[in-house]
Amino acid sequence: MATTYLEENNNFDFSSVAIQNIITTIDDGNSSPLDFALKAYYHIRDTWPYNPYRFSLIENDWKASEISSRKSGHCLDKAILLISVLRGRNIPARLGLAKVKNHIAVEEIVEKFGNDVLVPHGYVELFLNDKWVKATPAFNKTLCEKLHVSPLEFDGLNDSLFQSYDMSGTIEFMEYLEDYGTFDHVPLSYMFDLMKNTYPPLQTGHFKLGMVLNLHDIS
Repeated sequence: MATTYLEENNNFDFSSVAIQNIITTIDDGNSSPLDFALKAYYHIRDTWPYNPYRFSLIENDWKASEISSRKSGHCLDKAILLISVLRGRNIPARLGLAKVKNHIAVEEIVEKFGNDVLVPHGYVELFLNDKWVKATPAFNKTLCEKLHVSPLEFDGLNDSLFQSYDMSGTIEFMEYLEDYGTFDHVPLSYMFDLMKNTYPPLQTGHFKLGMVLNLHDIS
């Protein structure tokens, strides 16, 4: 077991007051690692509504304590929060990045970027019961109900990555196209390169590290 997946760093600042407050809200400290991981997953999934339309290229914005102060977040924001509270309770966790295709509620993304591919998608790998399992706390329950998709459940024993279909079982919802592996930090430059390679509008010199991308403002 690499001890680095328990350590604090600039992204996963779990000793901060903000993250410690979240940990205390989730649990009183008496739960087993599995029980705490499940409580943390559902808390992060449903407390911060999913919002894919803001992507910061500012390093300090990728700090868990900073993310916690916002009212919503995308998959990467919520993955960072979950990793931080897990490490804060001595549960190894790391960030996974992937390329996914989302078939529902991406009309504006298709309009702006010309496809329904989402890059990078963030998920969490955590170490429980002597094995790594994957969890995706991105889509909050109320959003799933609005989109007629079953909320993504997690039992701490099996990978929980995506909903293949909506509640009817006939309309595709999400599929993984490529997995870029796991990271002990947020590789912002690498993530921006992935976005530029996927979305031609971002290849212009106007978009640079140090700024915030708001999808609504991209023409």
